[in-house]
Amino acid sequence: MTMRFGVSHWAMWPERLAEPASPGAAGGDPLPALAAMPAMMRRRVEPLGRIALHAAYASRGADAPLPVVFASRYGDVARSITLLRQLVGGETPSPTAFSLSVHNAIGALWSIASGDTAPYTAIAAGDETVEAAFIEALGLLADGTPAAMVVCYDEPLPPPYDIYAGHADTAHAWACRVAPIDEGGFSLTSRLAGTDAVAAPADRVADRRVLEFFHSDAERLTHQAGARVWEWRRHA
Repeated sequence: MTMRFGVSHWAMWPERLAEPASPGAAGGDPLPALAAMPAMMRRRVEPLGRIALHAAYASRGADAPLPVVFASRYGDVARSITLLRQLVGGETPSPTAFSLSVHNAIGALWSIASGDTAPYTAIAAGDETVEAAFIEALGLLADGTPAAMVVCYDEPLPPPYDIYAGHADTAHAWACRVAPIDEGGFSLTSRLAGTDAVAAPADRVADRRVLEFFHSDAERLTHQAGARVWEWRRHA
């Protein structure tokens, strides 16, 4: 049986992120102030973490704490590259920088700063990261959790790894609340790729396409990732 779910409590950076006419340019959008986080901790947060946590704080409702799924294909890879260059140069990497370079660091900062004792998960699943995040959230709902928050965020791969980027993109983050629903809402299924599979356009990363689908009137979105096809459906 396919679970239907509703989405609400939208938050995104930049604010126009869900608009298809805006191909992803963050332009001159200033980084969010992240005033909800204590200043001592805020100073440790790199730009990627700042926009991800901004979306998480803005999506958080009065019924918090809720389980949170943080989803990023690359994570804070810029910090990791800096550490690798320090190692190559014979320098001693900063233990603090290393602790903040791991994929679940942003979730840990969220939990500590907000005093949130609800579970959080860090997801990285290549081109299927957004689908894996929602599958994780739906698993929480199936176990009886009344709602969960999904936070998707990424930024362009920096040199020298930028040559491996599959899609052009800019820094972005978005978050929403996911909850079970009996009628209407959305569903997510997968199948092996066939002749009807549709590859993602080169000007959109997968999570951007999903966000735009949620904010459109389209009935379905199909995303091929390797040998698998994911289908997002809107139900009347």
